[in-house]
Amino acid sequence: RRILVTPVDLLWNGGIGTYVKASTETHADVGDKSNDAVRVDGRALRLVAAFDHRHVFLDPDPDPERSAAERERLFRLPRSSWADYDPNIISAGGGVFPRTAKLIPLSPEVRAALGVDAEALRPAALVKAVLQAPVDLLWNGGIGTYVKASTETHGDVGDKANDAVRIDATELRARVVGEGGNLGFTQRGRIEFALAGGRINTDAIDNSGGVDCSDHEVNIKILLNTVVADGEMTVRQRDRLLAEMTDEVAANVLRDNYDQTGALETARAQAAAMVEVHARYLRKLEAEGGLDRAIEFLPTDEVLASRRSNGMGLTSPEFSVLLAYTKLDVSSRLLASDACEDPWLARELAAYFPAPLHDERFASAMARHPLRREIIATRVTNLLIDRAGTSFIHRLTEETGATVPELARAHAAAWEIFDLEALWAAVEALDNLVPAPTQIDMLLPVRRLAERASRWLVRHGPRPLDVAAAEAAFRSGTARLAGLLPSLLSAADRQAAEARAAGWVDAGVGKDLAARVAALDALAPALDVIQVAGDPETSDSGALDDVAAVYFALGTRLELDWLRDRIAALPRDDRWQALARSALGDDYARERAALTAEALHAGGLDQWLAQHRPVVERFLLVIDDIRAGAPPDLATLSVAMREARALSSPSNLG
Repeated sequence: RRILVTPVDLLWNGGIGTYVKASTETHADVGDKSNDAVRVDGRALRLVAAFDHRHVFLDPDPDPERSAAERERLFRLPRSSWADYDPNIISAGGGVFPRTAKLIPLSPEVRAALGVDAEALRPAALVKAVLQAPVDLLWNGGIGTYVKASTETHGDVGDKANDAVRIDATELRARVVGEGGNLGFTQRGRIEFALAGGRINTDAIDNSGGVDCSDHEVNIKILLNTVVADGEMTVRQRDRLLAEMTDEVAANVLRDNYDQTGALETARAQAAAMVEVHARYLRKLEAEGGLDRAIEFLPTDEVLASRRSNGMGLTSPEFSVLLAYTKLDVSSRLLASDACEDPWLARELAAYFPAPLHDERFASAMARHPLRREIIATRVTNLLIDRAGTSFIHRLTEETGATVPELARAHAAAWEIFDLEALWAAVEALDNLVPAPTQIDMLLPVRRLAERASRWLVRHGPRPLDVAAAEAAFRSGTARLAGLLPSLLSAADRQAAEARAAGWVDAGVGKDLAARVAALDALAPALDVIQVAGDPETSDSGALDDVAAVYFALGTRLELDWLRDRIAALPRDDRWQALARSALGDDYARERAALTAEALHAGGLDQWLAQHRPVVERFLLVIDDIRAGAPPDLATLSVAMREARALSSPSNLG
């Protein structure tokens, strides 16, 4: 497929498959046979058509190498336009045509590239044809609003100068849209395109690199100006240092944008499954006075209910808006607390700045930075939301009553305890090696484990949580438990994990990484197991091994794994269902940990089972009755948990 792409910094891949390789690679090296026919080399991307306010550029069959070099020449040529493009490089049938012409003839080659039948078009009609071309990428890098929703009028758009060339989102034939300019689409147009299957975010997301770069530049200059004012650096030295940090600042900015768009992709993958959660979150934001759905073109509850019935949820443009509101809310709550003084979270101040500024001579100026707290709050917010997801704070405050700073500390601790940074990076390293949906599917277990650990820490840990102390208390134990899992899991859990891993391996993931990620759900009880084992400073590894053996054996011997899975499958369509499921899950975790401790105190699981035979038999009978009936609901599972609580009651000793 021909790719419509102007000479820009970003080519966005929103599909499945490997479409670009190095010129030194063969298609066999790539390992994606289904796309061999369309794959191109890195410098083989083809600019088929472009327009600005003066010209329409058409190159129906461009020479990739020569056209790339010519675009680079024009980029470096002051005040250049498409009229400066060397006509000898343009393929047969193409050319550069002024938009002042009355009629522009279209060659057979151009008609084929644009997918039109007309032999000539007026300039405005030709621009529309370019916008409607059947391509992979439509890139907006100019000024003006060129696409609206079919339900909008040109008057609604408010850009009269482009009324003649504007098209409806339903007329787009591109697969992906990138917005390098502002307001290229109306928000309703973006949503309409996304609902039809198109891949699009918003101009604020696609353009955030520029704002982010300015943010870094200003904050670095504020810091260095303080150093200059203190007489510890000359202006010339400052300027030289600024120039030296250019590449690292660019890398940091790109990383910020990579993380943010990754968060949107993950949200989109879960949109249908979590539509009710998102509906509740929108209602909460409205009730708190921070959001007006009509102004932001966000769907009403009725629209979301309709989408749910069609297996749909929020679109990427809508998630883009929700992400912004979430980050603003979280950042403001962090700033209103003492979180920015937390020693662990405050480390993000230095992490924000390039490595040369980590030198001790800049430490004082960094600590005195007038925007110190704002930088820390922004960094913590971005890390938290990009990793945990847009609805994380909403759901966990709803379930636990914890504050935003408490959840920020808990999530940071969870990442350290389970060494999730390394695992997340390993999955990200698969970019362009495996399909993007495979990566998202692997990142979700990482996110789930961090969420479960965060929930545990805000419920069982001290307040405020000391992140370093939590890491010291649990990290070695979780690492050891991860190594023990293959011998501890039940046959059903082991087979489920192996099936997940096998699917990822088939998609191109290494066996070791696939197995590690597939086991993460089974690692969720690690904090309970370690707590039962006791203080890691005073207990040996054998104690942890014994506790883990009993804990996991209980899952099979008492059907507790089955009960766990049924509780996890309960609906959370409204707030009360979500709270009820969460409470039942807490009861389950607490009871399983208590049973583990009792069994160990009794001398082992077999001895404990023998001592509690009557009540164990009653519990298993209740489980059998539930399994034999209709799919269990909250009522039946509550009864099961009541019987489970009776297992550890002292009055039930046999």
